[in-house]
Amino acid sequence: MIPITQPFLPPKEEYNQYLEGIWKRNWLTNMGPLASQLEMELKDHLKLNHLLFVTNGTVAIQMAIKALEITGEVITTPFSFIATTSSIVWEGCTPVFVDIDPKSLCIDPLKIEAAITEKTTAILATHVYGNPCDVEAIDIIARKHNLKVIYDAAHAFGIEINGKSIFEYGDISTCSLHATKLYHSIEGGLIVTKNPKLLKKLAHIRNFGISGFDSFSELGLNGKNSEFHAAMGLANLKYISQIHKKRKALTALYDEKLKTLKAVKPLWHSKATENYSYYPIVLESEELLLKLKKEMDSQEIFTRRYFYPSLASALPYLPKLELPITEDIAKRALCLPLYYDMTFEEVELIARLLLRIQNN
Repeated sequence: MIPITQPFLPPKEEYNQYLEGIWKRNWLTNMGPLASQLEMELKDHLKLNHLLFVTNGTVAIQMAIKALEITGEVITTPFSFIATTSSIVWEGCTPVFVDIDPKSLCIDPLKIEAAITEKTTAILATHVYGNPCDVEAIDIIARKHNLKVIYDAAHAFGIEINGKSIFEYGDISTCSLHATKLYHSIEGGLIVTKNPKLLKKLAHIRNFGISGFDSFSELGLNGKNSEFHAAMGLANLKYISQIHKKRKALTALYDEKLKTLKAVKPLWHSKATENYSYYPIVLESEELLLKLKKEMDSQEIFTRRYFYPSLASALPYLPKLELPITEDIAKRALCLPLYYDMTFEEVELIARLLLRIQNN
């Protein structure tokens, strides 16, 4: 069996060393020393001045919306994980979907301005598969119309544009550290802003809005994370270069072996580095996708239709809207297995099977 993904785990003895410290201190949560250490090490690794370690990537988006006091309409993408849209609705705002660029699969900035109304207060865009949006174009639009910008960078850990972290763009960027991600803390998330005052507000929001021993500054929630999750984050951070190198090599082998597959890969941002979070392809037709997926599933090689269906037409709590490019791409997009412990022989096997099924 080859799963679509598999979490990276550090050597057990290294994780256990952190656990011994937790047992000695008996400090399990509420931003203990390991959580604080993880924040410091991540800031150094990502070359950031400000960063918060939170419960998960979804809570991070909800915190971002609350901290920026966003109301009314939020322009967003229909080609993303459901948390991007559900967070907008959860916070009492209205998502306004804009179609995607057919090559990058990110929100199309050329379509954003037409969707802006007097009720629009923000743009929430996703770096799809870690592929950065056109952040420069979005920034120009946001400045022109006085809109806040949040980036759902759940897949974009470690990516840079011109040597600058992708997390530095927008008013706030969020990231997921879920176990399925290339770098994880089992469950976890990051929230990043360049604004020190906004960071302070977010820190209060993360801790129920508490600003002192007997004072509250604003409405908050429990967005903290535990020492056990921080321990996994610290243990895994030591291996991030090794993880990146292996996934890059696996990706290169896929590229070489799948040259004749009737599919294309998303066009990556020309100024951005890659982190090899996923191996997405857009097949020639949905018919071919279903044929490949059915046969691969039967052999216990699991792929994923990521993201399917379009959020604009699939959610029971929102009016249905069919955006032609997203509807088309969502039907043809497929992610192939990719994870650290995957072997090169497994990649070759998958490639051979895909081509054989395609050609039969």
